[in-house]
Parts: sequence; C-alpha cells; structure tokens
Amino acid sequence: MVKERARILIVGGGYVGMYTALRLQRQLKPELKRGEVEITVVSPDPYMTYQPFLPEAAAGSISPRHVVVPLRRVLHRCRIVIGEVRSVDHAKRTATLTTLATEEEGAGAEQITYDELVLAPGSVSRTLPIPGLADYAIGFKTVEEAIGLRNHVIEQMDIASSTRDPAIRDAALTFVFVGGGYAGVEALGELEDMARYTARYYHNLKPEDMKWILVEASDRILPEVGEEMGRYTVSQLRRRNIEVRLETRLNSCADRVAVLSDGARFPTRTVVWTAGVKPHPVLAATDLPLNERGRLKCTPQLTVDGASHAWAAGDAAAVPDVTAEPGKETAPNAQHAVRQAKVLGDNLAHTLRGEPLETYSHKYVGSVASLGLHKGVAYVYGRKLRGYPAWFMHRVYHLSRVPTFNRKARVLAEWTLAGLFKREIVSLGSLEHPRAEFELAAGGKPPTDPKGSS
Repeated sequence: MVKERARILIVGGGYVGMYTALRLQRQLKPELKRGEVEITVVSPDPYMTYQPFLPEAAAGSISPRHVVVPLRRVLHRCRIVIGEVRSVDHAKRTATLTTLATEEEGAGAEQITYDELVLAPGSVSRTLPIPGLADYAIGFKTVEEAIGLRNHVIEQMDIASSTRDPAIRDAALTFVFVGGGYAGVEALGELEDMARYTARYYHNLKPEDMKWILVEASDRILPEVGEEMGRYTVSQLRRRNIEVRLETRLNSCADRVAVLSDGARFPTRTVVWTAGVKPHPVLAATDLPLNERGRLKCTPQLTVDGASHAWAAGDAAAVPDVTAEPGKETAPNAQHAVRQAKVLGDNLAHTLRGEPLETYSHKYVGSVASLGLHKGVAYVYGRKLRGYPAWFMHRVYHLSRVPTFNRKARVLAEWTLAGLFKREIVSLGSLEHPRAEFELAAGGKPPTDPKGSS
C-alpha cells in the first residue's frame, strides 16, 4: 500500500498521457479515494485527439468533435491543467509551466512539484528550412489543421469556379502533399476522394481539372505496409490521376510556387507538409538523458534510464524492442503508444506498492491505411489486403481502438448515416475568424485574410 501521499505529474494529454492516467485511475482507485495519491495531467489542449481519424474528419466522414476525447470527462479522478510544461528539473522534482491564466495574471511561469514524473508530450512536425514553407504550407497533425485543410480545399474550388484568370484557376486546383507516410497518403487519398465528389456540384469544374501531387524523398511510400503494398498504393493513386513523385524533395514554395528537386514547378495555393515528426522541444529542457535523436533513453520497463521516479513512452521515448534483435527500438506509433501506456500505468502503481515491474513486450502485428472511401491497403499478421477488405479492416480496427464507448457509438452512427445520405460539401472557413463580420459591421478593418486560407 502507498505509505504517504504520492504526487504524480503526467506531461501531455495524448495517447500515452490519457491512457496512462486512465490506467492509474483504475489501478489506484482505493488510494485515490483515500487521498494517498494525486494525479495531475498538464496538456495544452483539453482533449485527446485520435489522430488516425483526422483524414476522415478532413473528408467530412466524421464530425471533428467525435475525433477528440474530453480529458475532464474521462479523467474524473485527475486534476487537469490546461497549459504547457516549459522545463523540468528532475533533480529537484519540479516542472515549470505556463497556463492560460499566466499572461492574464502577469506573474510569469509557475512551478509544480511532483514525486513521480510521466513524460509524454508527444511530437511536433519536423520542418526544414525551405523557402516559403512557414508562410504557405499547412500541417496535418491536429484536428484544427484537418478541418482547416478541408475548408481550404473547398474554398480553392470556389475560387477556381468563379475566376476568369486561367493562372489563378490552375493554381487553386493544384494540391501538393509532401511526405509519403501514413499522414500524407491518407490525407491525400481522403481529400482527393472528397474533392472528386464535391466537383459534381460545380457547373464548370470537373475532377480532371484538379491536379494532386504526392512528393516523397525516398523510393517508396507507406513503408509500414511492406514494399509490395507500397507499390500497389502508388499504382492505385496514379490510376486516380494523382502524380506520385518518388525520390523527390520540395526545394521551395515561395511566392506560391512549389519547386521540386527534379526541376518541376507547380504554381499552387496548397502545400500540405506531412514529412515526419520530431520529439517535443520540452525534452531538451530537462535534465534527463536523451539519445542522438532527442528522445528519452528508456528501459523495457518504461522508466527513464538512469533516472529514478521518471517514466516515458510513445513518441518521446526510445524504448528497447525486446521482441527484436538487440539495439532495435519500438516504432513511435499509436499501436505501441496505447500498449506502452497500460504497462507504464501498471508499473507506476507497482512502484508505489513496492511490487516488481513488468517488461513491455509487443510484436508489431502490421498496419492498415485508408486511401479514400472503400479503398485501402493492409498488411496484418503477414497477410496482405487491398481495396474494400483493407478499407473495412481499417474502419473496424480504429473503431475498436478509439477511446470510450461514447465515441465509438457516435462514430459508428455517423458512418451509418453517411452510407444513407449524401456527403456534406460545406466549407466553414469563416470559423477561423469568427469576429471578422462583426468587426466590419462595427467600422473596423476586415482581416487581410478573412477566410484564413486564401
């Protein structure tokens, strides 16, 4: 039993943060009731985003609010702090954080003390010093970016439909996606499918008028589903008139012109950047050991190597893969993160009770990817699936993994209704500047970009 009050600080409210807190709520229920344990979760957002559903949210197959899980609802025995941890001094067991009230109060960052630390801040987009990237590119890592991209694509179709300038029309209907991993391929597949459907409601637009381009620096896409399924995906995308440019890099997107390393130039108003992620910057602001890639060095028990009372998992952690040859690490993906969180929560509870720790062991079972409605690829337990069966497996798998019964029921209901009724083709880009209309009516100056994307 816990002999004294234990303060547990969980940094991050993503896969690892939320699932670890859920596990601790279950494992330490008696101690939480007696006040012997306190769990604090610090997250920049009041929700956890189920990222595999972002492409479907962008395509309008799922409502954005059903892609996220409210932390306060599911973590009812935890203290939720909406803010960002800026640094950690583990030697003193303190973390420095800023909250939504920090700027209002004018008192600067505050400090929080802890006894056990769980670092799970996730990752951020890995960008390169490419001219114009910061000015014009769109990411695809958050639900806000997914919905913003959907609004942007439909808005470009509106621009192309109403302009008489062929140069503006061509640029508006050219969509460049950089990165051939899951995020890039699934986002491209779903959005192209959505735009193809939407084009039927424009009197002067046809799907053939749109140009979709996937740029990948390596010689293959979707490496997680195997080489054969990767080649199949390329052939399927090209069959849909999507240009797939392998062993090609984006050199510049300044002045709304995408310049590729093979010399191609595409005037475009849409560049979507999905070329990988990197560890969260807060890891470098700690006194904990990092590997050469900036991730925390961890043991198979999910403790930070060489640091007592510190734990990590997911994108932030370099966890040895005990099912593979020595030196291999588990892949930083959701499949491992969810399972690691359960073991981490159990081991933290074992530590507080003086019990032996468990070793994280999970053999990678495969991957599934959606390429649009009724289209997909899968490589699971050595079996290869393509087309409708792979797409169906993708939906079944992720429906089983999305947290809470509430979200499962809502997502299933939306899929069912989507099969009975037509797709939504509405762009709500003005949501990004909700006060623009009122400011203009009140005599103020309208924003230079009232829709947020054009």
